[in-house]
Amino acid sequence: MKIVAGNSNRALAEEISAYLDVPLAKCQVRRFADQEIFVEIQENVRGEDVFVVQPTSYPANDHLMELLIIIDALKRSSARRITAVIPYFGYARQDRRASGRTPISAKLVANLITHAGADRVLTLDLHAGQIQGFFDIPTDNLFAAPVMTRDIKERYATGNVMVVSPDVGGVVRARALAKRIEAPLSIVDKRRDKPGESEVMNIIGEVSGFDCILVDDIVDSGGTLCNAAEALLTKGAKSVTAYITHGVLSGGAVARVTSSMLKELVITNSIEPTAAVTAAPNIRTVSIAPLIGEAINRTALEKSVSSLFN
Repeated sequence: MKIVAGNSNRALAEEISAYLDVPLAKCQVRRFADQEIFVEIQENVRGEDVFVVQPTSYPANDHLMELLIIIDALKRSSARRITAVIPYFGYARQDRRASGRTPISAKLVANLITHAGADRVLTLDLHAGQIQGFFDIPTDNLFAAPVMTRDIKERYATGNVMVVSPDVGGVVRARALAKRIEAPLSIVDKRRDKPGESEVMNIIGEVSGFDCILVDDIVDSGGTLCNAAEALLTKGAKSVTAYITHGVLSGGAVARVTSSMLKELVITNSIEPTAAVTAAPNIRTVSIAPLIGEAINRTALEKSVSSLFN
């Protein structure tokens, strides 16, 4: 087995490497003066089972191109099998045509990764599960729920916890977590007037007196979470904490979360935290390196990955 890391989230790759006790393969990823990306695999990978760890987070296009070029370099170096490990799959929110004359960019990115030479994909909490079907190669979609469940049980008396979906589309995800911790479920009914902005309309369920846990896959602008937290507290919730897999946190999101009524925002390190995220008093990061490391190990040994979540 070989593990190759791009520049997107080197810290996560090093954690995965430490978990598996497999050193990162020597790989140089640099840029020419005009910002063209150059990749050189600096050790023999012929006949090896190679895992490329590269979330396609900000800047999404640069990190996507790095991933594609690394895969091409490995393919041309006669690697036996190449698995693209993409903890955060960029462009996942463009999974359908929401209006006329628009692309389905998630499908395009899936095609690019496949044609670059990847033999399989390992990703985490896809924005829409059907994106797995965009790939014509085996795709494993891991879930951060076990990591979140463990953290919630360590910090809360689960008898007083209510899991809340911040919108109707996230009910399946929220219900799965609620089942794990044996907690009731509530839903925030919202109306989105334009991208990046949302207006909370109603709370479905009785939240008074509960410690509410908002669950979602992505936090970007933070507007939905902050509005939902305010609405839940207005309805009598004891506290509101958010557990989100991917902390995109673009623009002024960190400042928005810091000044909000959220008790805490808990994110994974699928995207490398910025200095602002690390310094925020009410944002905490939990590691998904052991989860991904175990999935990589099981893939290499041809064992079941889905049994991780039973």
